[in-house]
Amino acid sequence: MIKAIIFDLDGVLVDACDWHYHSLNDALNHYMGYKISYERHIKDFNGLPTSTKLDLLGVSRELKEDIWRMKQDKTLENIKLYGSIDKYKVRMLTKLQSEDFKLCCVTNSIRKTAEEMLKATGQHSFFDFIITNEDVENNKPHPDCYLLVYEKLGLEPFECLVLEDSPKGKKAAHDSQGVVLEVTDPYDVTYDLITRRIKQ
Repeated sequence: MIKAIIFDLDGVLVDACDWHYHSLNDALNHYMGYKISYERHIKDFNGLPTSTKLDLLGVSRELKEDIWRMKQDKTLENIKLYGSIDKYKVRMLTKLQSEDFKLCCVTNSIRKTAEEMLKATGQHSFFDFIITNEDVENNKPHPDCYLLVYEKLGLEPFECLVLEDSPKGKKAAHDSQGVVLEVTDPYDVTYDLITRRIKQ
C-alpha cells in the first residue's frame, strides 16, 4: 500500500530546465566566453547538480566556485522573474494531502534554489520535507537521496511512489527499490495519473 508520494523537482513539479540552462550559460559565458547548446544540456547535463556539470565541462578549480556562485544567483533571479503559482499542482497536492499521503520532494538542486522554486509556484507548504543535493554525499543517479527519504519516513521502499522524469533520476529511483512512476514533464504529472498508478 502506498503511503508516501515523492516528487523530483525539475521536470516534475516545475518546468525549470530553461532556467537552469540559461543561468549556466550566463555564468559560463561571463567567465569563459563559452556556451553549451540546449541539445547538449538536455542530453548530458539535465538533472545533474551544477558542481557535477562543471566537472564534466572540465572547468578549472580556480574558476569553478565563481561560476557555481554566479549560476546559483542567476537561477534565483530567473525564479523571481518567471516563477508563478501553479494552480494545477496546488490542486493536485491539496487532494493528495487530504488523503493522508506523506508528500516529499527530492532534488539535485541546492536547498535555497529548491525552496524558492516551490514557494514561487505555491507548492512549498505541502511537503513534509525536502531532500536536496546538500543532504547526501552521492546525488542522483545514485539512490542515496531516496534511501534517506525512506529512512526519514520510516517506510519501506514499496510503500513509496516516486515520480521522476530524467534518466539519472529514474535510475536513482529504480535502484532505491521504490515504486517508480516515470513521467515526461510537469504537464504529465496529475492527480489522476498518480491515483491510477497507486491502484495498480
